Amino acid sequence: MSDRSHRHPTGERFTEPMLFEVAWETCQQVGGIYTVLRSKTPFAVRNWGDRYCLIGPYMPDTTPAEFEECPADGPFAAIVRRLHEQGIEVHHGRWLITGRPRCLLIDPRTQLNRLNEIAYRLWEHHHIATVAADELLKLAQAFGYGVEQIFRTVVDLMAPGVTAIGHFHEWMAGTCIPELRRDNLPLAIVFTTHATLLGRYLAMHDPWFYDHVPFVDWMANARRFNIETQVSLERAAAHGAHVFTTVSDITAYECEHLLGRAPDILLPNGLNIERFVALHEFQNLHRQYKEAINQFVIAHFFPSYSFDLDSTIYCFISGRYEYRNKGFDMTIEAMARLNWRMKQARINRTVVFFIVTKRPIRSLNTEALHRRAMMGEMRDNCEAIKQQLGDRLFTSTAMGQTPRYDDLVDDYWKLRLRRMIHAWHSNKLPTIVTHDLEDEGHDEILNQLRSTHLFNAADDPVKVVYHPEFVSANDPLFALDYDQFVRGCHIGIFPSAYEPWGYAPLECTALGLPSVTSDLSGFGTYLLRNMPDHEQNGLYVIRRRYTAYDAAVNQLSDRLFDFLSMGRRDRIALRNRAESCAEHFDWGSLGRHYTAAHQLALKRVKELP
Repeated sequence: MSDRSHRHPTGERFTEPMLFEVAWETCQQVGGIYTVLRSKTPFAVRNWGDRYCLIGPYMPDTTPAEFEECPADGPFAAIVRRLHEQGIEVHHGRWLITGRPRCLLIDPRTQLNRLNEIAYRLWEHHHIATVAADELLKLAQAFGYGVEQIFRTVVDLMAPGVTAIGHFHEWMAGTCIPELRRDNLPLAIVFTTHATLLGRYLAMHDPWFYDHVPFVDWMANARRFNIETQVSLERAAAHGAHVFTTVSDITAYECEHLLGRAPDILLPNGLNIERFVALHEFQNLHRQYKEAINQFVIAHFFPSYSFDLDSTIYCFISGRYEYRNKGFDMTIEAMARLNWRMKQARINRTVVFFIVTKRPIRSLNTEALHRRAMMGEMRDNCEAIKQQLGDRLFTSTAMGQTPRYDDLVDDYWKLRLRRMIHAWHSNKLPTIVTHDLEDEGHDEILNQLRSTHLFNAADDPVKVVYHPEFVSANDPLFALDYDQFVRGCHIGIFPSAYEPWGYAPLECTALGLPSVTSDLSGFGTYLLRNMPDHEQNGLYVIRRRYTAYDAAVNQLSDRLFDFLSMGRRDRIALRNRAESCAEHFDWGSLGRHYTAAHQLALKRVKELP
């Protein structure tokens, strides 16, 4: 019997392989990795049960909303005890999501006093300098130290011949990988970058990023953007992992040149499709939530002029405010061209184009609020008149009389209705932005809308609503969750110039909505490689790579023009096909790639001397 078995009671050892997944987004919604983890967890729990554990940071202000602390048991009790003995604050509990996975959360602030020690080791052992670190970098390093101690304890608690897997997401979670590999711990390490840090910076400043990426001097550019330490840690994690992965082939190309290592396996992002499934109800839900959007449109546009809502198409673009990376620039230009084409073709349709992102704002636009309030009052008046008219109509009819309108409604309500109609009318054009921006003079979206003359004129078939706040149920203008808003629209538009994966079009598919993406997004390249019939299922891919900007804009404009030309029955059939192909992107299907990465890591660590 080995020394290890003598040191630990049986109940304090891991007797089977364990999977520990480490991410900064565990139990806190920071970015897209939160969606990856949250949606993938039911798949991981089905396959690993209680041998699956997530590791993340503990943030007292936000973590308790998603995390239920509970006493640790078995080997996890030993981990918590040992870390507390080292002065590391660690919390054991469950993430309050489907599957309720086990979590170990470290408060990184309790390790900030070790930053000098951490910085010394990084420089002495790996030649990574951490001079003038920003707050996130400091917290990531402190978090990494705690994670390192967890894995040192885990390895010590593993039964003979049993190996644990540590799967790290992004550089913030992988700062301890260099030290773990330096000591050659028997731990199978997988590192996933969902987007290279340097690539995101470069893409925002270079329209031809993918053409230039093979010639990038990573060190010089990391220094230019003042992210040398972060990029160095990312490179060290990529080279230190037994298995290096990313989410798409276009990001793999970027990794090979910016991180100096080609990924071993691609891990495409999926969704927990069960969360979106509405069976035969999704068409009814579309109709229900479209009516809620109709109410916003009535309040926003109809005081100035009206149009036929039954002939109106709702399309939208959403995402972080990365003006060029997310394709806001291309979509606005395509909408301007579509506006012109619809005028020339005299198409009797209206397009309402929603731009949903997050920008610094002062408040809701008073005009938008005023119109919404007036519409509410008008509806109340109409409901009161309807009630009175209905009651009196029934009574008169029962008495065998043929009533006149003047006898059915009091003068009081007729006067209120007349005054309301007068007050409702406005000579102003509907605003193109729903909020007062803090710095509207330098807002790129607003400036492009102005330069392309998308002013919501009465004769413009394309109307614009720029909503610089993410849609939520608390939004006084829509009162819809994001998923509900998406269901109420007709098509989502996401022609990104830089998008390592791209959840937005995938979510549209799960909600039964056609969408447009680009071949510069990971999701777009996945469709081109794996789904030859993607267009028939309402998944459109704009060719941006090796294509001039003007030609790509025309592609998008053509695609939208063709969509407008479809009849109602054809659009319903397209939504059916989009919803039916969503199962392809369920973790039950795509999770096999994670399984392959974990098996390869176990194989490689066992082959080491």
